Amino acid sequence: MRILVTGANGLLGRKLVSLLDRQPEIYSMASARKAISFYTGTSESILLDVTDASMVNDVVLKTRPDVIINAAAMTQVDQCEQDKEECWKQNVGSVTNLVEVCFRNNIHLVHLSTDFIFNGKEGPLDESAIPEPVNYYGESKLEGEKIILNSRCSATIIRTVLVYGVTSDMSRSNIVLWVKKNLEDKKPIRVVNDQYRTPTLAEDLAMGCLLASQKQATGIYHVSGYEMMTPYDIAITTADFFGLDKGLISPATDFIQPAKRPLKTGFIIDKAKRELGYKPHSFSEGLKIVAEQLRELQG
Repeated sequence: MRILVTGANGLLGRKLVSLLDRQPEIYSMASARKAISFYTGTSESILLDVTDASMVNDVVLKTRPDVIINAAAMTQVDQCEQDKEECWKQNVGSVTNLVEVCFRNNIHLVHLSTDFIFNGKEGPLDESAIPEPVNYYGESKLEGEKIILNSRCSATIIRTVLVYGVTSDMSRSNIVLWVKKNLEDKKPIRVVNDQYRTPTLAEDLAMGCLLASQKQATGIYHVSGYEMMTPYDIAITTADFFGLDKGLISPATDFIQPAKRPLKTGFIIDKAKRELGYKPHSFSEGLKIVAEQLRELQG
């Protein structure tokens, strides 16, 4: 099987390339708008801007993938609110390009979406929950889903939640690494305590994408961790795990940000477990994996 990964320089993209490189039956290709900035093993490296329809077509004709895993997106929520044109281009225009080329060439598309398509009034949510985004990032990701669902393209939509993990060059931060670094630097932090999520280890999400690719499953799947936690809970648990001073952490409910956040999401992942064989780690197990990878990076 030949799999092309878009957005390979991101946290998920890197984990996907690493995972696919270890599958002897898969020939993997890592693509991104900028030169690949990490060791890809035997995976082929390709320049690809998914917002450029002509470039998408040329790369697909050249590489002949059986599956495209689309991990490319504009995910900075506040930036999406402030630059709506660029957000739409990256999160909607790119999906149109991929859907068209996948349909023409009989390619299965695995597309990443988000819990931010929901309004945050309740959770955890299964795949039948009705989307109602409260910010522009969510609107753009929901529109991408609609394009796929209204097409004749064979596709899996994987929605996920608050992804964390480690990259080899530490170029991608996330809530776990942010908390750890600030506490190590003895800096006090305020962390949201009125939002609920099911945090997702990047390795688990990559495995969910691989399983969907192998099965060429169609439809929507919720792929995340299974423990409902606030960011404050995550910060306290992270501090305890790494032996850091949790007294530096204070809860906050009054953050003012350009984009509104849904208060309560989190996913019910029974469908992914049942149909894909998805088995996520607990959050404490995820922290152990993060710690092991950090130790390896530090020699």
